Amino acid sequence: MAELNTLARPYARAAFETACDSDDLVGWSRRLGLLARVTQDSSVNELLTSPSQTGTQKASVLREICGDDLDRPTENFLLILSENRRLQLLACIFDQFEVLKANHEKAVDVDIMAAKELESEQLNKLNNVLAKKLGRKINMQVRLDQNLLGGVVIRAGDTIIDGSIRGRLTKLADSLNI
Repeated sequence: MAELNTLARPYARAAFETACDSDDLVGWSRRLGLLARVTQDSSVNELLTSPSQTGTQKASVLREICGDDLDRPTENFLLILSENRRLQLLACIFDQFEVLKANHEKAVDVDIMAAKELESEQLNKLNNVLAKKLGRKINMQVRLDQNLLGGVVIRAGDTIIDGSIRGRLTKLADSLNI
């Protein structure tokens, strides 16, 4: 996986710089996300790894699948990837592009798993505390997890804050087993 990320990095940076230069970060993000989702399909992935198709043919198939959702610069980017036999990296390129975009926008995606529906006041307070702690704008996504007894588990990049009852009970059990 680290090797794929290493190979994808210069392409993600190039796409990001192009998006910044054209002031179209959102558009590039949307189009790269679409390409990444398309390449995750098993039949498309099989095509991308097939030696019987040329890179140009593979790029053409991707352009056909995406239709009018791709603009000219994105199609050119796709051709460069196909010429360098890097189309299978589109998902990694998209992930790295999103990290660059979030850093540029000073934003972070935060996943919150809660045992029950959170009230808007709780969400606002949580948003404010996380924004202050992380020093970034928070893009929050809340999901319910029936396996939690209570509380929340917060994931922001590599940071995990386990405020669930299960997490607290695990900590207590670990401290008693010293």
